[in-house]
Parts: sequence; structure tokens; C-alpha cells
Amino acid sequence: MKSKHLFMGVVIAATTLTTSMLLVACSKNNNTDELAASGTQNVSLYLTDGPGRYDKVVLDIKSVEVVVDTSKDTRKHDHSNWDTIGKHGPKPDSALVWQSLQVQAGLYDVLQLRNGIDTLLASSSIVAGSVRLIRINLGNNSSVTKDSVTYPITLPTNADAAIVLKLKGNEFEQYAQKRHRLWLDFDVQRSIIELPNQVFVLRPFLKTFVASATGSISGSVAPREARPVISVFNSSDSAYAIPQQGGMFKIRGLKDGTYQVHVFATNGFKDTTINNVVISNAGNVNLNRIELHK
Repeated sequence: MKSKHLFMGVVIAATTLTTSMLLVACSKNNNTDELAASGTQNVSLYLTDGPGRYDKVVLDIKSVEVVVDTSKDTRKHDHSNWDTIGKHGPKPDSALVWQSLQVQAGLYDVLQLRNGIDTLLASSSIVAGSVRLIRINLGNNSSVTKDSVTYPITLPTNADAAIVLKLKGNEFEQYAQKRHRLWLDFDVQRSIIELPNQVFVLRPFLKTFVASATGSISGSVAPREARPVISVFNSSDSAYAIPQQGGMFKIRGLKDGTYQVHVFATNGFKDTTINNVVISNAGNVNLNRIELHK
């Protein structure tokens, strides 16, 4: 997907998520039954995935923090040194406040969070203001499994053990009084760098979106033996999907516009392209069944 390159650093239920992901998803409404008190707001972060050709990609998530701009005009901080602030460096003034979010720490297999699936990553009542930075702190047990072999995920030399996402302050959706939410789309294929000798390095690519304000493209691809990969793109955006075992796929977070859908196939099957797929009014376009041939 069109994404932000971040240095260190899913509408249906998933069938098998890791234990920690189940705990988070089941606690989706915990601590959110009352409106935030005066001077505070409730924020929720959902995690979803742009898939990659791996068996598993597991992130060891320890905690989630945000920087909130409590000033009346967040634009005056647009030129702040957000790279330094994201490393818990000095803040330009007291209007920028670090806040910790409630999160179920543990191992998250992000490849389970695809084709329209997401999970609640974090939710808390925090000080009112514009969220300008998200910091996801990682532990030492992140890993990638390829061809049934599991390898540790390493970090670039001298990199901070965190995924840091810089925002403009207007990305969150206000869906109720003092309640805001945002989706984080973790692009696995772009985020995992495979080096020689089975070394896997994490250089995260993420994009943010609001589910109600963006569209989607869905359908199914057959046969399974073609091992298809779906790519959706236009001049300003791109995304992709790997279908589920039954061939179903769904790509979310797409802006209104006209897209090409290209299906890459293997095992002797021919690729196919569908042109002029139009998303409007943040709707879903169902391409139904796409049959591939040799």
C-alpha cells in the first residue's frame, strides 16, 4: 500500500490468532463503557496487515505510547523534530505530552490480520488533543517463519527497538463524543528485508486509514494451485492481498478513485488484469469470482 517508511522500528473474526491477540480482541469494549472525563479523550488503535509470502510474521509488542499535542493549534508544531521526540528525546514545549495506552503485551502474528480482519491493539482514555506520534515498543522475540523454518527478526544497526509513526494530527476518526479510532496497516512485504544467510531485518512500512472513510475491493480467485497475489493500484495508491485458502480476498483502506486489479499467478497459470475498477463514496467493489487459466 501507499505507505510511510518508518525506522524502528483486521468484517470477520480470525479463525486462529495467537493467544495474546484473542485476549485483546475479546477485551475490545473493556474500559470504554463511559465517556471520557472532561479534558480527556478515548483513543483506539486497530492493527491490520498487508500480507507477504511467509508462513508467519510475529511481532513481540511490549507497549504502545502516543504523543498528544494539547495546544489549540497543532500546526505550530509541524516543524518539530519528531524523529528526536519519537526516541523520547527533548520536547520543544510542555504542550507535547507522552501518554501510554492499554495494550495486551505479547506475540502478534500479523499474517492472521488480512483480507478484512483486524484486532484492537490498544485503547485508553488520554489527555485531550491531537495525536501526533505513535510509538510501538518491541521486545526481543519477533520472528518470521518461511518454509516452516522460524528465524529471528533483527533490527538495523543502532536502530531503536520501536515502530514510530509520525502523524499530522487529523488522522483519527471521531465516531462518538470524545471517542476516536484509527487503523494501522502493517505492510509485511515491504517491512521484512531478507538478507543472505537467512537474516531477516525489520524496516517497518505502515499506513493509517479510517475504515468508514475509505473503500475496499473484494472477491475470490481460483484455483488455489495458482497461488495468486492480487495487486491493486492507480497513480496515487497501491495495495495487495494474498487470498485465504478458499480464495477470498479483501483489500481495505483505498481512497475513492479508479484502479487496476492485477492477479499474479504461478504454476503455469496466466496472469489477468481487470481495468477501470471504480471506488466511490468509500464503498466496496465486489469482483466476484476470478478464474485463472493455463
